Amino acid sequence: MDRKKIAVLTGAGISAESGISTFRDAGGLWEGHDVMEVASFDGWLRNPALVLDFYNKRRMQLGQVQPNLAHTLLFQLEAFHDVTIITQNVDDLHERAGSKHVIHLHGELKKARSTLYEELIYPCEGEIRLGDHCEKGAQLRPHIVWFGEMVPLIEQAAEIISTCEILLIIGTSLQVYPAAGLSDYAPSDAMIYYVDPNPGTFYGVSAQRIRVFPLKATEGMQIIYRNLTE
Repeated sequence: MDRKKIAVLTGAGISAESGISTFRDAGGLWEGHDVMEVASFDGWLRNPALVLDFYNKRRMQLGQVQPNLAHTLLFQLEAFHDVTIITQNVDDLHERAGSKHVIHLHGELKKARSTLYEELIYPCEGEIRLGDHCEKGAQLRPHIVWFGEMVPLIEQAAEIISTCEILLIIGTSLQVYPAAGLSDYAPSDAMIYYVDPNPGTFYGVSAQRIRVFPLKATEGMQIIYRNLTE
């Protein structure tokens, strides 16, 4: 079997099966909060204590869940193909499953960064509190790309997808931009496998190039794994 260059775009659906809730499941509410209160820079300016508490609880929750079969199968694909995962998720479940090449478009829950010096990023296993400062004296914040902020790794992700031979899209309805537009960078001859219970619509892609599985991530990944390893 020839090794293929596989790019994987994952979204909230793959982590939902591990027990991580998603705000889109509740009409824009996330753990009872309007998402703009806890996932925007304006929300941070209005009530930083609320935002810190929200992400502290998410970080605690993350320690109580485990990678699921979809995460594990993506890792196991590395034995057969060159796999790079581009995830919209801020959890570390891909890494904990063993995946070696993971790009986090929207940041990482287990990191903190300076509010004034974006290059100062720190590991964060516990809580971030008001008064916790970077080495230059600025307040720390979650290392999360909030709504309205730039996505610094989007160009790197587009470059990876532009050179892939196979694109897997797992657990995303392709509604959050700019990540939703990344599939447009796939080469015209790349095969696309798309797994989501409520898949979005692809335009300009021939039926021969795409296979859509309206399934949960764990169910769809078992089919794809067999297709790509047998």
